[in-house]
Amino acid sequence: MGAVAAVMVGVAKTGVPGFGTLAVPLMVLAVGDARHSAGWLLPLLCVADLFAVAIYRRRAYARGLLVLLPWVLMGMGAGAVALGAPETFLRPTVGVIVIAMIGVRWLRLRQAAPFAAGAVAVAAPDSPPPSRQQSAVYGAAAGFATTIANAAGPIMNLYLLARRLPKDEFLGTGAWFFLIVNLCKLPVYAGHGLIDARSLAFDAVLLPAIVAGAVFGRWLLKRIRQETFERLVLALTVVASALLFLPRF
Repeated sequence: MGAVAAVMVGVAKTGVPGFGTLAVPLMVLAVGDARHSAGWLLPLLCVADLFAVAIYRRRAYARGLLVLLPWVLMGMGAGAVALGAPETFLRPTVGVIVIAMIGVRWLRLRQAAPFAAGAVAVAAPDSPPPSRQQSAVYGAAAGFATTIANAAGPIMNLYLLARRLPKDEFLGTGAWFFLIVNLCKLPVYAGHGLIDARSLAFDAVLLPAIVAGAVFGRWLLKRIRQETFERLVLALTVVASALLFLPRF
């Protein structure tokens, strides 16, 4: 289970964002405890982030990151405080936030370009980018979600989709964002006892799976169209959000 989760993380970082959040429930099954599984997964995320930054380091949309980071740090502070709350409350809260953002994005797309009968619009070329206020909401929500459940992926995917970034720039921006955020989370998780020698030994065994996933993700990205990429990201975001409501995960 841990190896499959690690492959999914690698694919998510270099190929199709969304698979990373699907790795969360698999890691819960591997570890047997939802709260500690977040700490066991975090170092793997950091390693995969390094691969993604190495590949896409020159493709990041720096301005979009700078707008988000102050709000992300605020959200992470709130998440660090909230880590003591019951998980049965925290994960559904993140799910509600993501579902609400999906609804807002859908409404924005409806206003920008009417739907064709029976079709699902993923992104409209003339859809307006997020305003400063909307970016603040995205950033704070992402910081909170990543701290309490490693679940910022769906929120960042929505933000980057709204920015209408090309595939490489989408992944490069996400790579830098998550590398910075996940490195900041390491001392928080260690302070809560979620990372220890046993978890790090487990993660070390899974490093080859991370590499395999990263290589496969890069191969896959070159073979899918921009429109297919966007539809797949949005579909996986919806699935990942639904998983947050399942008590076992």
